[in-house]
Amino acid sequence: MTSLTVSGRVAQVLSSYVSDVFGVMGNGNVYFLDAAEQQGLRFTAVRHEGAAIAAADAYYRTSGRLAVGTTTYGPGYTNALTAVAEAVKAQIPVVLVTGDAPTSGPRPWDVDQAAVAAGLGAATFTVTRDAAGLITQQAVEYALTKRTAVVLAIPYDLGALEAADKEVPAPSAPKVTDDVDGGLGQAARLLAGAKRPLILAGRGAHLAGAGPELRELADRIGALTAGTALALNLLNGEGYLGVAGGFGTDTAAGLLGEADVVLAAGASLSPFTMRFGHLLGPDATVIQIDTAVEPTNPRVDLFVSADAKAAASRLLSLVEGDAAAGMWRAEAARRLAVGPGHPAGSPETIDGRLDPRSLASALDAVLPERRTVVQDGGHFIGWAPMYWNIPRPQDLVMVGTAFQSIGLGLASAVGAARAVQDGRTLVLASGDGGFLMGLSDLESLIGVARSAIVVIYNDAAYGAEIHQYGSQGLTEKPMLIPEVDFSGVARALGAGSAIIRSLADLSALQDWIDAGAKGTFVADCRITSSVRAPWLSEWMAASQASKAAVAG
Repeated sequence: MTSLTVSGRVAQVLSSYVSDVFGVMGNGNVYFLDAAEQQGLRFTAVRHEGAAIAAADAYYRTSGRLAVGTTTYGPGYTNALTAVAEAVKAQIPVVLVTGDAPTSGPRPWDVDQAAVAAGLGAATFTVTRDAAGLITQQAVEYALTKRTAVVLAIPYDLGALEAADKEVPAPSAPKVTDDVDGGLGQAARLLAGAKRPLILAGRGAHLAGAGPELRELADRIGALTAGTALALNLLNGEGYLGVAGGFGTDTAAGLLGEADVVLAAGASLSPFTMRFGHLLGPDATVIQIDTAVEPTNPRVDLFVSADAKAAASRLLSLVEGDAAAGMWRAEAARRLAVGPGHPAGSPETIDGRLDPRSLASALDAVLPERRTVVQDGGHFIGWAPMYWNIPRPQDLVMVGTAFQSIGLGLASAVGAARAVQDGRTLVLASGDGGFLMGLSDLESLIGVARSAIVVIYNDAAYGAEIHQYGSQGLTEKPMLIPEVDFSGVARALGAGSAIIRSLADLSALQDWIDAGAKGTFVADCRITSSVRAPWLSEWMAASQASKAAVAG
């Protein structure tokens, strides 16, 4: 066998798992990048180290395939930490290949990178000359089985040395969990006896491929269905209520609150999904099926630790159909038909800028139907899942929500653009604050995207803070952003663009789409800050109630 360097052995083993690497070159990872090219891995350069992991994260969310982010040691590594934290919190498998201090000991400029990673909840695997391949494999399989970010560190003095391990370990076969907890028998009895059953799917159900089984189960018992934002449309069909939580309609929320038995499959039941305790009725029985080892919400009455697909298949063998099951769905269909949907927005606002709700509705009609949406964090975060048609769960990549960050959107769009292979148009929704944080990687997106549209909800402010704290009388000066001409910046970097001050201005985007939608188009949409998103109002009300309870 041809001898390889330590970096070469790392790249060789990674090539059994991944095809794509995102990052910024530095002297801590230069040998690895050279070896990765020799192994045929596709390298996508980003312009800020923080984008390396964010792009690899979004690549996985879009495609279900692992990717690698890479940076140099020290400042390159620390620049990537926000994205690492987001991947850990969101349970996204990703590998950060980075340089590290030499084996002889830290230099004056080195930091304890493993300790930093541990503080974020990420494990560090440091390669050695004797076991570079084995340690690389361990890191990758840990990331995949634990659904988390890992750091694969190459000490500075080892990268170019010949690896001592000659055998490359073969990738282990993926472990399939088909054993389910005995609690499924009780779950089956509860579902069979329900008068108003509800099945709520989360991202775990999507990742497990449980959609068909859960949909069949819902049809058998006449259950209404819903999804978290990360399982949007997974259970679409008769009785589907849309997104559960603050992005849903009041009509759907009323129906959700009347369910008597709720099966939550692969859903963590976060405060946002649960509408801060108001989603379900107080007498509802809640069954949670999840790969976690214990319930993730105190409302859970019966917890089954299992793979969602295996558990749903078992439930199908246990639950008989009900001749009267259609009554609940018929009632729901009647109420959904006459009940209010999402507010349409206003043609006029107090400051003359666009209402983001009417803008979102108009954009839905203009954007290509085959779309994959990347959503950065910010006040605007609900407009896409509320107003846009997003056919499949993998077509909505919501970043920043797990770690409550903004600014990862552009980098994530780079990874998603690499992953989209079926002719879909990549659509990034961002606020002006987050867009400015990641602005350097607009050039990266323009360089890789076959077809991408960037929608900037530009209110010249950090909108969430305006509503949360400006409304309390706190100074708004730090919350305001001088209005940036993003359209001009985009043109300078080679993208098509337009400033959108009225809905009629969307004709420029329509013309670009009609011409073939090739390359990248930036729509700099000037929106008002006078419209507060309903999910934020809900959050603020919950926060005030919590503070009042503590004070009382």
